[in-house]
Amino acid sequence: MKRLLFAVFAISVGFAAGLVVTGRLHIAQTSTATPIADQQPGTATPQAAPTGNRSVGGFPDFSGVAAGTVGSVTNISSQQVVRTSNSPFANDPFFRYFFGEDGEMFGGRDRRETSLGSGVVVSADGYVLTNNHVVGDNTAEITVALADKREMRAKVVGTDPLTDIALLKINAAGLAAMPWGDSSKLRVAEWVLAIGNPFQLNQTVTLGIVSAIGRTNVGVAAYEDFIQTDAAINPGNSGGALINARGELIGINTAIYSQTGGYQGVGFAVPSNLARRVMNDLIKYGAVRRGSIGSLEVMPLTSRVAEQLGVSTDKGVMVNRMTRNSPAYDAGVRPGDVIVTLNGRDVTDDAQLLRMVADAPVGSTISIGAIREGKRVEFRVQVQQMSTGNRPARRR
Repeated sequence: MKRLLFAVFAISVGFAAGLVVTGRLHIAQTSTATPIADQQPGTATPQAAPTGNRSVGGFPDFSGVAAGTVGSVTNISSQQVVRTSNSPFANDPFFRYFFGEDGEMFGGRDRRETSLGSGVVVSADGYVLTNNHVVGDNTAEITVALADKREMRAKVVGTDPLTDIALLKINAAGLAAMPWGDSSKLRVAEWVLAIGNPFQLNQTVTLGIVSAIGRTNVGVAAYEDFIQTDAAINPGNSGGALINARGELIGINTAIYSQTGGYQGVGFAVPSNLARRVMNDLIKYGAVRRGSIGSLEVMPLTSRVAEQLGVSTDKGVMVNRMTRNSPAYDAGVRPGDVIVTLNGRDVTDDAQLLRMVADAPVGSTISIGAIREGKRVEFRVQVQQMSTGNRPARRR
């Protein structure tokens, strides 16, 4: 009997020990914690890579994102005929003043100019976004080279010089379109990739971060609300894609700041939300519908100007000049007024004022808060359709 009891006891102990060992092995296999011995003092546990990306040596791996998006970026060639003068004084301003810009009295000649850039396929049926300065003008001959080496003639659907955006259409179907991202959700220091054709090197991918958002007063376009990035952008990248870590289009690469003509870590892209709005208007109306309150010339309100005007704030812009036949003048706005709010939102600079007015629906009425002779005044201004002749001037 004693031997039987001892055998049962031994079997029970062995079974329990087996459960403990098995449980420990399961925990060890499923745990993702870094062993304490492998961590250095004062360092944090490495964060997981962005969604959809692997982590290699602690750094995010965007090879999958790049592979899924480079096929949507195209090479764009634009050729246009430019008339030049045979005059040896063609570059002399005195000569041009008396004999005209083209100097036809000396005869002229036509020559073909070619510009190269990039584009982004944004629809499966052949719509391609690029920069206005890549396209040139509506008479240019545009050729789009796809990632699969096919070359197609493109039709210019429309251009928007104010944002430096142009929309092309090629006769194709079933194309790999770049998915749209929401540029309003971008954060500074977020990873981004720039894809384009710098120096005619097709489907080049560079990596960087968002350096700033809402960048204005760059001097590239009249309507500025740029994404600034340090992803390498060089000549030929214009019109290419700026994408986020999920492979979504969040900008159209447009310009670089450079003292040498090459990459210096400061590039600018038109946000995708703005580019998409421009594209939709070009498809629907053939032009971009923007609001205007007439031709205004405004200047920043510096502390010195504010002191001269007796204004207690340095926020806002001062109306320097304006036309009489304008909705703003009809509403009571006058030169010398300091515009500080629009529809209750603070106005900080002239570029922001232009964007806010341009984004206002045509036919609507906006409220402008201003300071005149030290007193706060309000104006109700009707928004009209912007045209070339009535868009606000900006001081640069």
